[in-house]
Amino acid sequence: MIREFKRRRRQLMELMGEEGIAILPAGPIQIRNRDVEYPFRPDSDFYYLTGFPEPEALAVLCPGRSQGEFLLFCRERDPKQERWLGKRAGLEGACNRFGADDAFPIKDMDDILPGLLENRARVFYAMGYYPEFDQKLLDWLARVRTKSRQQINIPAEFITFDHLLHDMRLFKSRYEVDRIRKAADISAKAHRRAMAMCRPGMLEYQLEAELIHEFIRSESRSPAYPPIVATGANSCVLHYTDNHSMLKDGDLLLIDAGAEYQYYAADITRTFPVNGKFTPAQRDIYQLVLEVQEAAIDKARPGNYWNDMHDAVVETITEGLRTLGFLKGRVKTLIKNEKYKKFFMHRTGHWLGMDVHDVGDYKIDGQWRLLEPGMVLTVEPGLYIPRGSSKVAKKWWNIGVRIEDDILITKEGPEILTRDVPRSIDEIEALVGSG
Repeated sequence: MIREFKRRRRQLMELMGEEGIAILPAGPIQIRNRDVEYPFRPDSDFYYLTGFPEPEALAVLCPGRSQGEFLLFCRERDPKQERWLGKRAGLEGACNRFGADDAFPIKDMDDILPGLLENRARVFYAMGYYPEFDQKLLDWLARVRTKSRQQINIPAEFITFDHLLHDMRLFKSRYEVDRIRKAADISAKAHRRAMAMCRPGMLEYQLEAELIHEFIRSESRSPAYPPIVATGANSCVLHYTDNHSMLKDGDLLLIDAGAEYQYYAADITRTFPVNGKFTPAQRDIYQLVLEVQEAAIDKARPGNYWNDMHDAVVETITEGLRTLGFLKGRVKTLIKNEKYKKFFMHRTGHWLGMDVHDVGDYKIDGQWRLLEPGMVLTVEPGLYIPRGSSKVAKKWWNIGVRIEDDILITKEGPEILTRDVPRSIDEIEALVGSG
């Protein structure tokens, strides 16, 4: 594992050049309420380069520095604190276990960092994410500036990580794909469990509990994001997370949930009937969304543009809505006037990785990005018809359907990492309520 992180640091430092310095804080501990903390999760950029899981840490990359290029500032060993909160890596562990060339106490960073900034031309740093740390960095630069008469220069350029580190993160290594596969497998088991356990009369949060149970028992200590368990009218609320309503016979249930495994996310959505049987209206909408998703997945191939998937969704969904009588007119005109947005108002997908909405540019120089092997993304079209939709028959009201899968771009084409969760109507009806 150390080799994987070392490879990443080496690649980034080659891109930075010897006049650059990269500074990456682990991120702050967040307070839940009063003196209770949220479980700590390091900043994704920091962890991607270090593999270091502890709070109160700072990574510094200094290409070409003879005394060591990867420096890690962290907490020292403290038997008293460790008795309360668990063992720390300490300075020795930072080097031996995490591959740092040198390690320093985090309390000493104010003394050491200004010297590391001296005569560096560029600072690579994510300004604006951690305002308290931003101020520390500005203070260090101000201290270096006072040495200008000693012919010591301060960095003249600040560069974000968007076009170097984030472009690296966009292309997944075998190590990363293995972890996303595991997250997808865990998530798939959880979705199948929820389908099997579903019954009218249950509460949304009871199925959420089934999801979390499967996550934890399968080595995922946390969801990748707050699960959406939305029945009936709630299925038409895109980011519904209250999860407190009762599941009613005859309603649909939309579940959007994914596990995080070793800092990598999965993201799956399935929609199914609470009682295990689609009504004719539900079946029509579901089948249309499924056909739309398949059209988009077919476009997830190397050499196609990112937006080709969305274009396929818009065309297929508009044609389907016209066939069902939701829209009237020529398909091209309806698309031009964005009439489909009344029922499908979001994008078709996003990058997936350490963050569920992962980093990486969607456009380069104003043009949609070409898909390449190693990219991982979601494909998640949907249709949402809330109660009271004008000029729409009541039989369609409160039908919200989204189908989402995680796709790995390969040389051979799209690989559906989440294929183990039923998508077809027959497979869903056979599984729902069977547990």
